Amino acid sequence: MDFPQTQRTTLKRLPKRGFYDRELVYGILDEGFICHVSFVVDGQPFVIPTGYARAGNLLYIHGSQVSRMLRTLAQGLDVCIAVTLVDGLVLARSAFHHSINYRSVIVFGRASMVEKGEAKLAALFAFSEHVIPGRWNDVREPTEQELKATTVLSLPLLEASAKVRTGPPIDDEADYALDVWAGVLPLKLVPGEPINDPRLPAGVGPPAYTLKYRREKI
Repeated sequence: MDFPQTQRTTLKRLPKRGFYDRELVYGILDEGFICHVSFVVDGQPFVIPTGYARAGNLLYIHGSQVSRMLRTLAQGLDVCIAVTLVDGLVLARSAFHHSINYRSVIVFGRASMVEKGEAKLAALFAFSEHVIPGRWNDVREPTEQELKATTVLSLPLLEASAKVRTGPPIDDEADYALDVWAGVLPLKLVPGEPINDPRLPAGVGPPAYTLKYRREKI
């Protein structure tokens, strides 16, 4: 089922780039690493970059127990979360029409605190799987003290939309005759070779999920 089109998620400019398909929104969220969390306190706007993870119809953000952002959002403030993926540089024949191919998601809502131990542990597992699947099974799980020192918020994915630009540049008709290269320079995230921790015991090599790591494009 698509996300409902609301006044806040409806694109006013270039509405053809707006999408409400749930699978498209989920795919963009699942490919990204960093979101930007926007909220207002006493008339002062804030935009904070942070990691996130999606599990089903919930978006999780987490951090230190003393995080001002998390303590503020836990009070039920309206929040807007944005995720953007850059797919290419669009080089036009005129400076004015240069652009970027991208996929982005905007989410509106109110977050609540995840307090139960099992639910918090499941959220942290989702974070680990979001960043690098399979890692959780290799490492020590959080202790009770570490869980208490971590705040996790969940945001239901109820009001969201995607905005996507694809394709070549759109030039003025007269400019197509110009003798200048135009097109798209694709960009993608490519992992390098794993670098060993200097305190790694001898004989411990990089796991397969680091050697074959990739972010899937949906």
